[in-house]
Amino acid sequence: MFTHMALTDVKVRNLRSRSTVYRVADANGLCIEVRPSGSKLWRYRYRHNGKATMLPLGEYPHVNLAAARRARDDARALLADGTNPAEARRADKRARLLSAENTFAAIAGEWIAKQSAKWTPHHAADVLRSLEQEAFPAFGSRPISELEPPEVLACLKAIEKRGALEVAHRTAQRITAVCRYAVQTGRAKHNPASDLRGVIATRKVKHMTAMPREEMPAFLENLEKYDGRPETALALRLLVLTFVRTGELIGAYWHEIDFDKAEWRIPAERMKMREEHIVPLSEQALDALRELRLITGATPLLFPSRSNAHKPMSNNTMLFALYRMGYHSRATGHGFRALASTTLNEHGWSPDVIERQLAHGERNKVRAAYNRAQYLPERRKMMQAWADHLDSLRHDGNVIPINRKRG
Repeated sequence: MFTHMALTDVKVRNLRSRSTVYRVADANGLCIEVRPSGSKLWRYRYRHNGKATMLPLGEYPHVNLAAARRARDDARALLADGTNPAEARRADKRARLLSAENTFAAIAGEWIAKQSAKWTPHHAADVLRSLEQEAFPAFGSRPISELEPPEVLACLKAIEKRGALEVAHRTAQRITAVCRYAVQTGRAKHNPASDLRGVIATRKVKHMTAMPREEMPAFLENLEKYDGRPETALALRLLVLTFVRTGELIGAYWHEIDFDKAEWRIPAERMKMREEHIVPLSEQALDALRELRLITGATPLLFPSRSNAHKPMSNNTMLFALYRMGYHSRATGHGFRALASTTLNEHGWSPDVIERQLAHGERNKVRAAYNRAQYLPERRKMMQAWADHLDSLRHDGNVIPINRKRG
């Protein structure tokens, strides 16, 4: 609730609390919020890119009317330059934390910068954001050499209390890595997070749902009859044929596809492990791509959004298609990777070849380079064998085996 009146120091001082929060406006977006407890907080109301925001400017009487108006005017000046004052404040706070010598936040920023060479920009930003939200408020400004296990434990237990167990475990891993880096670089003598393994409750891992292989013939037949958008059906077909990650498929560009070489080169910046990935294309995959090119070939993306041709279709599009087909409880896009991996392993294909095709990371860089060179011919054979096997299931004929030594 807002009350409009021209504020003076006397009026602000005489504002009395009520049973509910209320606000009294000054001018140009400045107001004071009076809470039932009697505390009085300055707020600046503004809009940026159409979004309404309430920026806190401090508590009265520590911040008086004149200081609140100066803070409002500073915020208005930022707005006039096109800057969101709230974002500017967060950036300033981040910069101060990251520049403070040998604090946890400063070391975390340095560690993230080191890791960024092998991370995607999105992942690096996500790691920093998670530490800003979960760890920095607790001990971001503390010298990392003085950080003790009880402080880290209290931070993690607070997250656990919210029921965010996965966030708690991920935060623990990142705090541990930052502290380990501090020890390695001589800024700390011990890692205060290293002895906390097992203190956070665990949640039973729920694996991605994979379609039972006995249901594949019916699924492939139903996919042929799918009555939704043809590009969605082709996306599902390519997902099964290539078993790439869903995001890698829907973010694909036509210039990545080489029809003459029968291969798809996914650039490093679109891969989880920041490493270029080659997908050998079977004849069936090439046929699907030729069919798709008649539909979306005029756009840069294989699977553009209906509303914006320069953005890929939603991650949920294929899940919705599976739902329409009745497979929502028994399959996910990711589950096709698990099905292909399990089936190919059982039929004698080299686990190293399968892992390389799944684009799972290889820690040893020399071995990884060797694997990329050595396994490509074998992967071409495997992908064609997989596609032939799926074709035989789809057409209810004699099932073509996918054993490594067939033919």
